[in-house]
Amino acid sequence: MATEGPESFARLRARVDGELEEISVRLRSLARAQDHFHGLLGAFHALTGELELPVLLQTLLRTAQDLVGARYGAIGVLDASGDALSDFIPVGLDEDERRALAHVELPRGRGLLGHLIRDPEPLRVDAISEHPESVGFPSGHPDMTRLLGVSIRGRHGVYGNLYLADRTDGLAFDEHDEAVLTALASAAAVAIDNARLFQSVREGAERFQRLLVPRLPDLSPYEAHALYRPAGSLGHHVGGDWYDAMRLPDGSCAMMIGDVVGHDLHAAAAMAQTRNMLRALLYELRGPPSSALWRMDRIQQAITDLPVATACLVRIHRAGEGRYRMHWTSAGHLPPLVVDPGGSARVLSGEPGLPIGVDPGHPRPDHGLDLAPGSTVVLYTDGLVESRGEALDTGMTALERAAAPLARAPLGRFCDALADLRPAPGGDDTAILALRVPPG
Repeated sequence: MATEGPESFARLRARVDGELEEISVRLRSLARAQDHFHGLLGAFHALTGELELPVLLQTLLRTAQDLVGARYGAIGVLDASGDALSDFIPVGLDEDERRALAHVELPRGRGLLGHLIRDPEPLRVDAISEHPESVGFPSGHPDMTRLLGVSIRGRHGVYGNLYLADRTDGLAFDEHDEAVLTALASAAAVAIDNARLFQSVREGAERFQRLLVPRLPDLSPYEAHALYRPAGSLGHHVGGDWYDAMRLPDGSCAMMIGDVVGHDLHAAAAMAQTRNMLRALLYELRGPPSSALWRMDRIQQAITDLPVATACLVRIHRAGEGRYRMHWTSAGHLPPLVVDPGGSARVLSGEPGLPIGVDPGHPRPDHGLDLAPGSTVVLYTDGLVESRGEALDTGMTALERAAAPLARAPLGRFCDALADLRPAPGGDDTAILALRVPPG
């Protein structure tokens, strides 16, 4: 019986060792692929749930870096022509690298970046400097050896390209990295389309609301200015804030402000109806402002299905030579702010009354105040003074303190300065209506 010699055994051992190493490589590859799979699931959830485009792009970059283990990453956004980059968003640079590139113009899509624009197929390069289309890096740019790039294709064509440079473990990008980045770019394309659609809808809704907000007429000899700032919070497109001002047939001046419950197109439409009805009632007013609210309550109960709304109505008239008188009423709304020309500001006190549409039989309170020539009366909505976790009195006090030094400021600057007080930007819409009676 023949037996194998030492040389045959060595060959067998080498073959077994080789097969074991191959199995080990495959197992490591399988484990890495499994990690990528779980990472992609989390990435898909994060990307598809984000509707703010700048945040979405940053999330995409960070996720790509983490999944592939890359040192650097970037997104190049294509311009309208699709032939060059309009924006370039990098990540992975440290502070020294950022400072070194502070005065360097952003890439516009030449070299390898341009190659991916012209040929939007996945690109893997093991030696950037040796690639025939490489044009090198600008002064101060960190050294990069390897590149992996894929295009981001949406419903309307290629949005841009996703680039990664240099794995942190020093190895070359492989087919797993390419597959992961390609899958991530596909998910990002859907998320970017959704974010752009959301942005378009929001901008359209805000334009719609601005069309509903009136342009103030000439109120001479009174001076008036109004300001409206929509909330910036996600999902908040339109609201129910409104204002108006007009001269009445008897020569007096009326101003009003309010807020309809809700933050959608229905609230915006209801706001327009409420404002127009109150405008008509005020114009025919033959009594105090409360009578307009009293009639509005009955109209709403009888012939409309408008939601509950708050409002504050003011009527100002001359009460003699150089003197003015103000009458006001509130339907659950914040009280007026009065700033006299000497620099004293105070939020008026008085019974607020019930919102419109709550109880038509409940009496409406009226309040009166003499105004010094040159005084400014300010109506506003809750976005100006309310902040989550803070007492309303705190916002009111801040409003008084901010308004007092602006007693003689032009009304445009006056309103802008008050609007900048917003304690919680993005929390709620802000509307401001300021009216200044003639000086002495």
